[in-house]
Amino acid sequence: MNDLRIRKIVIVGGGTAGWMTAAAMARLLRDDEISIRLIESEAIGTVGVGEATIPHILYFNRLLGLDESEFMRRTHATFKAGIEFVDWGGLGQRYIHPFGAYGEPMNSLHFHHSWLRYDQMGKAQPLDKYNLIVEAARLGKFQKPEGGRLNATSGVYSYAFQFDAGLYARYLREIAEAGGVKRTEGKISQVSRQPETGHVESVTLETGETVPGDLFIDCSGFRGLLIEQTLQSGFEDWSAYLPCDRAVARACERVAPPLPYTRATAKSAGWQWRIPLQSRTGNGHVYCSEFISDEEALESLNRDLDGPVTSEPNFLKFRAGVRKTPWNRNVVAIGLSSGFLEPLESTSIHLIQSAIARLMENFPDKAFNQPDIDYYNRRTQLEYEQVRDFIVLHYCATQRDDSPFWNYCRTMQIPQTLADRLAVYSENARLYRHDNELFDETSWLAVLHGQNIRPKRYHPIADIMPAAELETRMKRIEGQVATGVSLMARHPDFLERYIR
Repeated sequence: MNDLRIRKIVIVGGGTAGWMTAAAMARLLRDDEISIRLIESEAIGTVGVGEATIPHILYFNRLLGLDESEFMRRTHATFKAGIEFVDWGGLGQRYIHPFGAYGEPMNSLHFHHSWLRYDQMGKAQPLDKYNLIVEAARLGKFQKPEGGRLNATSGVYSYAFQFDAGLYARYLREIAEAGGVKRTEGKISQVSRQPETGHVESVTLETGETVPGDLFIDCSGFRGLLIEQTLQSGFEDWSAYLPCDRAVARACERVAPPLPYTRATAKSAGWQWRIPLQSRTGNGHVYCSEFISDEEALESLNRDLDGPVTSEPNFLKFRAGVRKTPWNRNVVAIGLSSGFLEPLESTSIHLIQSAIARLMENFPDKAFNQPDIDYYNRRTQLEYEQVRDFIVLHYCATQRDDSPFWNYCRTMQIPQTLADRLAVYSENARLYRHDNELFDETSWLAVLHGQNIRPKRYHPIADIMPAAELETRMKRIEGQVATGVSLMARHPDFLERYIR
């Protein structure tokens, strides 16, 4: 078996995907007989617009042994408690998708069933009043959920980060190289394959150097140099569900204290992101080129900037969808080469992270067992489909009819998996989490409720609790949230103390 071990790993492409992969492998494959080499070209550059994350990044950073305060200093990070959505359900409406639960379960039911009953009694406060992290975020407050009085008087919540993705990649590069990863600067001019198996055998640089490998990781971005241009793995196009196909990004000066959340504001033909960092504010406009020109999209973005611009506009073209076989022979695509879902819910870095974890779980030898590869590809497909459905929900669950774009989104055919979930919730407020999918019941509730989907009924077991007891428990939760918020610091103050 020893002669079947993977000895040479070649990562094609740097950026966030490449250096996350390199750093994780350097940490997990501590073997002098395994070499990890990353090839990237400064001339090609990276997309470099992903600046917001979800709580799962905490696990990745802990895997690498990162000191959180140092990481935040190095990447100009701020804390993120959720995402605020403006004008999605209808013009003038807004809600927050939080990284924390609403209320607490009652009679083994999700809290929202009890809230719906209480609301029908005419006594409920707005749903957000029962969510600590939402109420705190609206006031610009944040504190890490660990120990002390705060944790004892509030709901369960987590957090993520808003950071400079370029600085994060640079930070991870240092960690990876310290762990033995060898970086090679240069462009790949040729890819050679084994005639018997079709596996990639080596890549040749413009300098003439040939780099052989046993396992190749394609982190070359939208190009998919190995997975598509070489192996022609195919692409499943989801643009009928997610019609936005362009983005323009640019930074501006930060002119106000950073808020502990990302903002996504719906526009006439797409949406704009606003991500507050320590050093600047990241902005971008994701849009559908069928309904708005590049020039109009940039004008719209410029009008909404908080402060003077600090970068030139960066235009991007993309298609929503997933690679049909993200692991093909001895090539595994990670990052944009594997698929693309717009950054509406800040999932790009998570999809890199989960691909790395899935690869390590199914790490191959030179036999490249096809059932292992098939399993990897099925799980990748399922994960992308589940995230896709959640993002599509934001577009189809709208009452907006003020533009051709929103008329399309409101009336378009949606995936059957999403239609089934909407049918269940609309009837009796039931929410399910399938196969430990990324977004849990709290996330689905936040968007469904935030975008005006009101179920006809709630779970019948919610009626078992006596009304007086329900009222007592609801008032207690409301009071605990208010107390918890009062104990929290302003986000800028807590951030300054934490990274000092």
